[in-house]
Amino acid sequence: MTKITKIFLASSSELIADRREFEIFINRKNKLLVKNGVFLELVIWEDFLDVMSKTRLQEEYNKAIRECDIFIMLFYSKVGKYTEEEFGVAFKEFQENEKPLIYTYFKTGAEESDESVGAFQNKLDALGHFFTTYQNTDKLLLHFHNQVDKLIDKGIINATKKMINSEGEQRQKSLLVRKLNKLKERYILLKGTDATMEFRLEMEMEELENMMEQYN
Repeated sequence: MTKITKIFLASSSELIADRREFEIFINRKNKLLVKNGVFLELVIWEDFLDVMSKTRLQEEYNKAIRECDIFIMLFYSKVGKYTEEEFGVAFKEFQENEKPLIYTYFKTGAEESDESVGAFQNKLDALGHFFTTYQNTDKLLLHFHNQVDKLIDKGIINATKKMINSEGEQRQKSLLVRKLNKLKERYILLKGTDATMEFRLEMEMEELENMMEQYN
């Protein structure tokens, strides 16, 4: 059974390119995670553009924030009142229900930064909330990639199977698969011609299959 983890991604319009890269990253990450019973459902403000609501659209955002498991906010040159409101909703929900987990990222390198950025960072410090800075989207995605793996290791994001976390483990599994396929090809060619070699190949294939169990 697949466990869905909802991630709410918030930011101002000036970081739309970063949001797009984050969305692509989540889609790629899901290709690996879904095999292990995990699916990351990304919620972004574009999903609400056509929503009909009796209340203001911001209330729809706030409702989605309360229902998510992870709340991510990206900042750059300013902190708007609605952005700050969204953080407040997420923080209050976390205090009451211990979720969503909150990640705040500040992109560096802005030519000019509004004083609201520094004021909000001071507010986070006062709340005891640690924020992360990033220079580019590669740094952002690498940091969150590592955070997801840590959450899985700690059981906060529940995986039904053991995760293959490192690139080295993935390469090792690929090598084992290729070696096993070559042995199967040899086995097919030799079948019925050399009983001793057939037996040796069977033993080698069984050993490789046992080694691959740790990655399944």
